[in-house]
Amino acid sequence: MLFDLITYSVFYVFGSSFNTIFILIFFFLLVEMSVVQALYPPCSCGMMQIAKCGHSATEKLGFTRLCGIEAIGLSRNRKSLLKPILAKEDNGASRIEDGHQAKKPNGLTPLANHSAALFGKNLGEKSSIGNSMNILWHECPIQKLDREHLLQQKGCVIWLTGLSGSGKSTLACFLSRSLHSIGKLTYILDGDNIRHGLNRDLSFRAEDRSENIRRIGEVAKLLADAGLICIASLISPYRKDRDACRALLPEGNFIEVFIDVPLEVCEARDPKGLYKLARAGKIKGFTGIDDPYEPPYSCEIVLQQKGSECTSLSDMTKIVISYLDKNGYLRA
Repeated sequence: MLFDLITYSVFYVFGSSFNTIFILIFFFLLVEMSVVQALYPPCSCGMMQIAKCGHSATEKLGFTRLCGIEAIGLSRNRKSLLKPILAKEDNGASRIEDGHQAKKPNGLTPLANHSAALFGKNLGEKSSIGNSMNILWHECPIQKLDREHLLQQKGCVIWLTGLSGSGKSTLACFLSRSLHSIGKLTYILDGDNIRHGLNRDLSFRAEDRSENIRRIGEVAKLLADAGLICIASLISPYRKDRDACRALLPEGNFIEVFIDVPLEVCEARDPKGLYKLARAGKIKGFTGIDDPYEPPYSCEIVLQQKGSECTSLSDMTKIVISYLDKNGYLRA
C-alpha cells in the first residue's frame, strides 16, 4: 500500500520522464531498509544483526568467532592457523592440537626441555641447590641452537690459563679483535676485571680463588649458552677448579688453552710488578712463588714458549682460530 502510494505520487509529479526509474529505485530501497530494521534490530556492536547470534548460527554460516568478534570467511580447516605454536630445534614449528603437540610433516619431534637436558634439570620439580631451597627451572622457547643460528657461530668457552705475565690478557684481546673482524661475537672474562665487580668480595686465599673460578665458570657457561664465544683469561692455578668449569658445559664446548711460559720469563716481564712484591714478601700466596700452579694434564691447545723463542701474538691467534674453524665453532 505504502509503495503504491509513493509510486503514484512520483508519477503525478514527474510524469513519465526517464528520471522516474531512478527515483523509484531509491524509494524502493528506502522502504526495504525500513522493513529490515523493524524485523532485525541492531545488536550491541552497532552492526545490523542479519543472522541470529549464537555458536550454531556462526558455524552454519562458516564464520569463526575470535574473542567475541565474528571473523567472516574462515572455514574449519583455517581455524588451525589460530592455534598456539611451539618453538623447535630447527626452523619449523608445530601446532598444539586439542592439548597435544602435533607431529611435524617431516617427522622430526619438537625441541622439548632442551635446556633441562643440557644442564641436567628436571622440569616441573622443585629442587634445592646449596642454600637455595624450593627453586624451579623455568624453560624458555628460544634455545641455544636458535641463538647460534642467528649468530652463525657456536657458543663455547676458550679458557686461557697460565702464570701471571704469560700473556693471557694480551692474547684474549688480540683473539677477540681477530674474531670480531670476521664477524664473530665474543666476550672476554678477565680475572682482574671480574674482581672489580662480581668477585670484589673475594681474597686470594685458596678457598676464595676456587670460588672466584667457580663464579666465572658459571658466567662463562651462560655466555656460551647465549651463543657467544666466551674468552676467559685467568691464572686459574688449580686443576680441579678448571675441571669443574669444564664439567659445567656440554662436551666439546670447553676449550682449555695452556699458555706455557716458563716462570723465569714471566718474572722477567713482570708487567704489574707483582713478582717483585712477592719476592719481597709483601704479597703472600702468589702463584709460582709461594703458591703452586698446576698445569693441565690434557688440554685442547698448548701455546708453548721454549727458552728465548717467543711465539708471536699473530701466530698464537691463528692457532686458536684454526682450532675453532676446524671443529665447526665458526659456523652454525
